[in-house]
Amino acid sequence: MKNLVETAIDAGNFKTLVKAVQEAGLVGTLSGEGPFTVFAPTDEAFEKLPEGTLENLLEDREGLGKILTYHVVKGKVMSDQVVNLNKAETVNGQDVSIDSTDGVKIDNAKVITTDIECSNGVIHVIDAVLLPK
Repeated sequence: MKNLVETAIDAGNFKTLVKAVQEAGLVGTLSGEGPFTVFAPTDEAFEKLPEGTLENLLEDREGLGKILTYHVVKGKVMSDQVVNLNKAETVNGQDVSIDSTDGVKIDNAKVITTDIECSNGVIHVIDAVLLPK
């Protein structure tokens, strides 16, 4: 079984996320022991950001790190557990809200694929980039 980063690379629809993880210096962490739960925005999700936002973030390693760690929760939280939560503390220290009344939403992002198991955690695919408060 591949780790979170290897799985994201192999999937092919997380090129922007992988590039951002590399730019922020988080490959080692997300390839490490974990376990981690990653709410992973697709390339399409990154395209929804206002023009210039992604380029600015890729030049701001610290800001990029804060945003990326807002997509990661310590531990392996599978979808059957997520639906019983109303929030989760992210690695950056802030909580994401979880709403499972009509599908599952993490903050403003819909979860579109769940439970992609990796050797060091799990990926849940989301349709928008989460922005810390």
